[in-house]
Amino acid sequence: MTLEHQPSCADDLDAESLPLDAAREKILAAVAAAGETVELKLEQALGRVAAEDVLSNIAVPGHTNSAMDGYAVRFDDLNEAAAVELELIGEAPAGHPYAGTVSSGECVRIMTGGVMPAGSDTVVIQEHAERDSGTVRIGTGHRRGQNVRQAGEDIAVGDTVIKCGCLLTPAHLGLLASLGVPAIKTRRRLKACIFSTGDELRPVGTPLGEGELYDSNRYTLGGMLRRLGVEVTDLGVIKDDEKALAAAFDKAAHGYDAVITSGGVSVGEADYTKKIFARTGRIRFWKIAVKPGRPVAFGKLGDAAYFGLPGNPVSVVATFYILVQPALKKMMGLNEIAPLRLRARCTSALRKRPGRAEIQRGVLATDDDGALTVASTGAQGSGILSSVTAANCFIELPADAGT
Repeated sequence: MTLEHQPSCADDLDAESLPLDAAREKILAAVAAAGETVELKLEQALGRVAAEDVLSNIAVPGHTNSAMDGYAVRFDDLNEAAAVELELIGEAPAGHPYAGTVSSGECVRIMTGGVMPAGSDTVVIQEHAERDSGTVRIGTGHRRGQNVRQAGEDIAVGDTVIKCGCLLTPAHLGLLASLGVPAIKTRRRLKACIFSTGDELRPVGTPLGEGELYDSNRYTLGGMLRRLGVEVTDLGVIKDDEKALAAAFDKAAHGYDAVITSGGVSVGEADYTKKIFARTGRIRFWKIAVKPGRPVAFGKLGDAAYFGLPGNPVSVVATFYILVQPALKKMMGLNEIAPLRLRARCTSALRKRPGRAEIQRGVLATDDDGALTVASTGAQGSGILSSVTAANCFIELPADAGT
């Protein structure tokens, strides 16, 4: 008598598992940016996503000015063969323009940011000039227009300074302030609901019984979501009970953009979830060809995108970053959603069997020549969360790669 072999996470080949790239494509094709927007003052807009293009109403700089402390001169007064002496006729500190005109044989003391006086076109820095009472001696070796910032050379009137879909950084806020823009229209924050499933899970701070575990996944998920700027509702740990799960999913199906669970989607665990989704949602796939993280469900729960992640802690982190985060970024309205990918020389042996993609934890560094290197963090078991805390990158190995 032979037992029928069911596909499991131990297998490298499983025709029922969706390839990693296909899973990414299905998820991204199924989600869209949240439409609602909110106008925020600049001091409230850090880390938010711009919901419109912002055009400049002014030129930056607003006037032709000096880039250095020195003397504003007429370049035609300088001599390439010998030093010249110019009459000092006034000063132009920043914010206090010189009202007169620089004529032949004259110069004006000017400070960084000072408006270039009429008639002048070049600034000689103070270190390259000698001042003697009412005259200034200037030597050779200068260029026409040196040390001068032209009006509008940074930003012209009508230039697009912020693009819709841009993640607003401190520099963006400073740029908007320099243009006199007090507020900007942004995408609203996404709202996500999370919970874990499993009779063996206990909340942090309570004693453990035999065979019980502390639930770390909600803390990991909550942290990754909040770092993206997502508002998180945590429903806690839900028992492996159909009524309890149905109540949790019914609550999560309303008022959220995304619902993310951990546990309860592997073979033999997903029966309750399948029954519930037959009534309240739709599952697009249940398994992907990736290690760690084969049992991954994706679909719709009410109006929310549903991500059912594995129960293993490392699998939660890996599948979140490679599948969930790009989708959330698209839902946030971001233009750039793909993770940064780099090629690096591997300095440690990586064990792998062909058949499915692998996401291993690694440490990215540079060698003595400045070239990028990457090394494994060590044991890659899906329950070894310390392998993630030691890592600063993922090493993504294609399905057909071997050791």
